[in-house]
Amino acid sequence: MPKMNTKIIILFLLLTLFIPHLCFSVQTDTLTPNTTLRDPDSIVSSRNIFKLGFFTPENTTNRYLAVFYTFSPQTAVWVANRDRPLNDTSGSLTFSENGNLVLLDSRGQTVWTTNVTSRANTTLRILDNGNLVLREEASTLWESFSRPTDVFLPTMRIVDDPSTGHKVVVSSWKNESDPGTGLFTAGLEARPVPQIVTWRKDGRPYWRSGPWNGQILIGVRDMYSPYLDGFSVVQGSGGGVYFTAPEARFFMRITLESSGRLVQTLWNDGTGRWDVTWAAPQNECDVYGACGPHGSCDSRGSPVCSCLRGFEPANADEWARGNFTGGCRRRMALACSNAGQDGFLRLRFMKVPDFVELFPSRDEDDCRRRCLANCTCVAYAHDSNIGCMFWRDSLIDVQVFNGVGSDLYIRLPASELGTSFICFVVNKAIVGNDRYITEHDGYRSCISRISGEKTRSVKRVFGSGRKYAADSTKLILKDELEKVNIEELPLFTFDTLATATDGFNDNNLLGKGGFGPVYKGSLVNGKEIAVKRLSAASGQGMEEFMNEVIVISKLQHRNLVRLLGCCAEREEKMLVYEYMPNKSLDFCLFDPTHASRKVLDWKKRFSIMEGIGRGLLYLHRDSRLKIIHRDLKPSNVLLDEEWNPKISDFGMARIFGGNQDHGNTARVVGTYGYMAPEYAMEGRFSEKSDVYSYGVLMLEIIKGKKNTSYYNGEWSLSLIGTAWKMWNEQNGLAFVDDMIASSDLGSDIVRCIQIALLCVQEFPVDRPTIQTVISMLKHEIVDLPVPEQPVFAEKWHDHAIAASSVVNHPPLSLSGPYFSPLSVSSPLPSPACSVSVPSLSLVLLRRRTNSVEAFNGRRSSGHGVVEQPCASMAGFGSSFSDVVRNSLWFSVVSGISRMVEKRP
Repeated sequence: MPKMNTKIIILFLLLTLFIPHLCFSVQTDTLTPNTTLRDPDSIVSSRNIFKLGFFTPENTTNRYLAVFYTFSPQTAVWVANRDRPLNDTSGSLTFSENGNLVLLDSRGQTVWTTNVTSRANTTLRILDNGNLVLREEASTLWESFSRPTDVFLPTMRIVDDPSTGHKVVVSSWKNESDPGTGLFTAGLEARPVPQIVTWRKDGRPYWRSGPWNGQILIGVRDMYSPYLDGFSVVQGSGGGVYFTAPEARFFMRITLESSGRLVQTLWNDGTGRWDVTWAAPQNECDVYGACGPHGSCDSRGSPVCSCLRGFEPANADEWARGNFTGGCRRRMALACSNAGQDGFLRLRFMKVPDFVELFPSRDEDDCRRRCLANCTCVAYAHDSNIGCMFWRDSLIDVQVFNGVGSDLYIRLPASELGTSFICFVVNKAIVGNDRYITEHDGYRSCISRISGEKTRSVKRVFGSGRKYAADSTKLILKDELEKVNIEELPLFTFDTLATATDGFNDNNLLGKGGFGPVYKGSLVNGKEIAVKRLSAASGQGMEEFMNEVIVISKLQHRNLVRLLGCCAEREEKMLVYEYMPNKSLDFCLFDPTHASRKVLDWKKRFSIMEGIGRGLLYLHRDSRLKIIHRDLKPSNVLLDEEWNPKISDFGMARIFGGNQDHGNTARVVGTYGYMAPEYAMEGRFSEKSDVYSYGVLMLEIIKGKKNTSYYNGEWSLSLIGTAWKMWNEQNGLAFVDDMIASSDLGSDIVRCIQIALLCVQEFPVDRPTIQTVISMLKHEIVDLPVPEQPVFAEKWHDHAIAASSVVNHPPLSLSGPYFSPLSVSSPLPSPACSVSVPSLSLVLLRRRTNSVEAFNGRRSSGHGVVEQPCASMAGFGSSFSDVVRNSLWFSVVSGISRMVEKRP
């Protein structure tokens, strides 16, 4: 009996010793009083996303209590004892008698504590957003999100409250092995317009985001969309402001590195790595005040720093040595006593200076008048969400962006604006009071305003008998119910462009599009340009020309091609774009002999897909106008020297009103193979039409083949049909271009195929928005929907049936991997379905209406097609519905010159 008692006592002691460990081995998210968290134990959030436990950074043996990801245990997002590491694995976390959390070392000494006033009945819980919360009943006493280390997480609040002095910032590690407090902090600066700032240890700014305009931080080049990034700056109830991000994005983080760089990363399930999606600073111009006061930094320049016009180096010797921090000084004093003698120089695509002052006004002219009336105002800018922005004294941290940014107006004396420009208003030459010059790539346009008269922008108006007119402010196109203002746009003369292209020499020919040839040119200042010379026989008249000018002149985005100017002289209509050295995507993607195909690895192709998506998102949601492109295809995607995609050719684009979500047209234009079914067949278009084209484009990028010329002989399937079949049979990697196929990247590529198939679903309501597509690409949406079988193409065989003869179509036989054989014995009526050369024959089987529709396609001057219905058959009943469970496109390759029948 004594022996039995001894065994029971030993068992009891063992259980007492190990029960705490057993408790934490069963996932729990809560630490309660009278329990201890011992190294290496942990508690885990309810959805198994974050852990609180002990970890060791790389290249050290020190131990730290930290919050880290369950799937990435070396990625700590918060460290308790960052400045007092544990030397061994004997650390423990427990509750003190007064209810505080305390971290103890091997000697029982307190290394870290929450140090709040509380009673003993507290609990600690780790949440699924990574926040540690110490609670006393229903009250929160302490949370880690209010005391971050180096990482910003979604739902965290970065706070600045000037009224109380309360500030929440992140601070960098000392280095990758030491999470101790480093040399940089980053946080929100509330006054006068909120912006994010990174500071050095001595308090000097290192980088700033520029002002928050209610949607984006306008000084962040890559922050194009609140829909894309989801960040927001919110006015708190107590007067302070805070920066935050939505709850759903658990796998995003922004880290302040020890170098002072802010880096946004997203978790990639496919690769098991963190992908960098944004960082700042990215180059020397991003560093705060790189060129000093009144200096402008352009990372593409050599040297990168230059003085703003009207200014000169404050210390010429230092400037010559490459030390630009002293900045620049004004050459000529402003005529403040006679403000009418001052004017403004317009600088496009700029990061606006620091130390902004505000005036809430929607009228840009009001900003100019107010600045001119105040002697201390040296510059202004206008943002539709912020209003007027003014600057006094020095202009600090001015930077030139490429294709994005704000218009900055620098105040200069009349002598600095130049006197060789004569301004015209309604054919009357004036010597200008109240004038400004816009400078763009070395060309200047004078814009003058007459005091006391109704304000006019001085422009040359395109000569046309159509609906164009000059109103009190801008050139206007009246398109049905829409009125669209044109911003100031440089006008090139015919002679200038003829000289730039060496007389439109064939040696400078970059390619020929549906609307005419495109030439490479070089302006007198050395800038390379691309000149699109619209052919008189192209079918693009003044409507399409003006449409493209209007649309693209309103747009500023790094993934949209920049329109530098235009020419409407004699019988010529020309558009001048920035030159893209890597030409168009179709040139690089579909030519098997071209060297660029070897450059287009998966990383670049994915970047191109994402960039096109960002450009579309800007068009659909984030620009001042809601724009549907209607002709998205590889030849309309240009690639710059760094392979960044730029959407081009806006001749077919349509502008939507504020609440408009779709449109109809009897004039269906576009390119066969990229048009959504509802647009090709019924003339209905919306942003979902562009999404369909984008899905086709994604599949082409992944496969390296053109949709309209691809044919899988084994299955009689088009590109879309082949993608669907292989993906549906869980063999998606077999669809991929051999040049990028890799088992290491397989899951990422197959995921993109699934996203593309979601985009090309038959009905618009089934397709995601481009905003959702980008979230899918960025893994912000982890679980993808299952796409329905798309409207895909079964290719037809070319038989020698004369196109000019009147014929009956042969019986239409349906077969394939998803269909039992079905024969439609009734021939399509003739001559309604006879085909002219060159042409397309289209047959659509609609699964939701149990009908067959046949179409003739008329090619429009080599550019796209206009479909016309020639027959419709219905009433197949339930047997038809049972067999034809999804729609099919049966089509002929563009340009074929014979009537066709189904491949036997």
